[in-house]
Amino acid sequence: MRYLLRIFIIYIFTINFAFAGADGENSFSKKTGEVKDCFENVNRATFAFNQGLDNILFEPLAKGYRKLPNPIKIGTGNVLSNISNLITIPNNILQGEFKTAGINTARLTVNTTVGIFGIFDVASQMGFVKNYKKEDYGQTLGTWGIGEGCYLVLPVLGPSTIRDLSGGFVNILGGDPWYNLTIKNDTQHFKESDYYFSKGGDGLNFRAKNIDSFENLEKNSMDFYASVKSLYLQDRRKKILNSNSITESQDDSDWDEIQSN
Repeated sequence: MRYLLRIFIIYIFTINFAFAGADGENSFSKKTGEVKDCFENVNRATFAFNQGLDNILFEPLAKGYRKLPNPIKIGTGNVLSNISNLITIPNNILQGEFKTAGINTARLTVNTTVGIFGIFDVASQMGFVKNYKKEDYGQTLGTWGIGEGCYLVLPVLGPSTIRDLSGGFVNILGGDPWYNLTIKNDTQHFKESDYYFSKGGDGLNFRAKNIDSFENLEKNSMDFYASVKSLYLQDRRKKILNSNSITESQDDSDWDEIQSN
């Protein structure tokens, strides 16, 4: 574990140095101020690619998903939320939120067993309320005072920052128990396809919930790329602060649930 931690620290400082601003200041360490779009031309090209892929693949799938019976959609959402606790709990601990980590651990245990892998949210009925936000390593780095660094648009995955990308790197180093159980084959009960299916399900669930929101945002934006960037960055900052304020067109505190009524 110490070896992995050393690798991660070296990685952070390497990225920190590599993406220092042109003015000689290290933008990765800044907590406030405008996030630099260091790779805007590439980001816009990737954004256009993602939009094309969304139009021909993800949006049609999402529209089909929305037509499924509500019990199936609710059960699927519950399972995905239950799996996300595997990442949320260690980040609760790293952020010093021990009470929240305990409640999320209880939710994970109860819903995985009695709730049949999380299909049924039994934990809420037992008093373990579902009002604790998802956490990830990018958010943890933010709470530790590390700034966003440059803005990025990743193929298929969409908006990110150097900090969030660095946080995702922790998953490969063993920080994601679900990744360990599936990709690394630490158990015979799960397969690699289970991991990719869950990640794909997360994306599909997100897209299905936000079809109307993104259509409205695109229709009313002079620059859709800039609007999505602003929305994402504001939401990430709000999540790091555990704020319940509403960000622009969002009516939910999670970027993954920009639901539209």
